[in-house]
Amino acid sequence: MNDHALDGYEISTDPARLDADRVHHWLSTDSYWAVDRPRELQDRAVAGSLNFGLYESGSGRQAGYARVVTDHATFAWLCDVYICRDDRGKGLGTALVEAIADHMTPCGLSRLTLATKDAHGVYEKVGFRPLVSPEQWMTLGLIDPGPVEI
Repeated sequence: MNDHALDGYEISTDPARLDADRVHHWLSTDSYWAVDRPRELQDRAVAGSLNFGLYESGSGRQAGYARVVTDHATFAWLCDVYICRDDRGKGLGTALVEAIADHMTPCGLSRLTLATKDAHGVYEKVGFRPLVSPEQWMTLGLIDPGPVEI
């Protein structure tokens, strides 16, 4: 893990530490993938996920968030990765994703997947790569608006 990037920050999976109001605000107002996400929907997503909070060590202020949807055995999906605008540019996103990968490794998962429009470089640093056989993957868009415009 990138311990240098985490100087002054810590990562926790303790759900009691999450600042749910802050996380909802970030995602519903400042992310391309969850703009206008209702709070009730966000709360359900948090309840059904393994959540990672990134916190400033001294103050305890939450500076980042990510969640993993997983069965802890065969598959995991990394989503809602967000670093507060005031804390960006310090390598915290990469450090958070590294910590998540390290946390999930003992589970013996076949894969940890994600989707991103613009942060490929962050994830490549941790070892993520494009799907080898994307033609094997399918999706059922129950409420899928289609691809996000670039």
